[in-house]
Amino acid sequence: MLKKPAPVQTAIEMVTLESLVPADHLLRKIDAVIDFSFIHDRVAGLYCPDNGRPPLDPTLMFKALFIGYLFG
Repeated sequence: MLKKPAPVQTAIEMVTLESLVPADHLLRKIDAVIDFSFIHDRVAGLYCPDNGRPPLDPTLMFKALFIGYLFG
């Protein structure tokens, strides 16, 4: 019987976001200057507190849109 070979992991590497993104990157500077906590207050009335699925974090969604706008 024909079998597909199982993938073999030969190495493991521990990588952190801190080591991948330079300290002078534009997004680090923006995160240091802008407090994004205002987003929760602005959208709180748009979410149902006791019904439906758990929402995605609105701050995370805003940051994703912001990055898309900045970097196209």
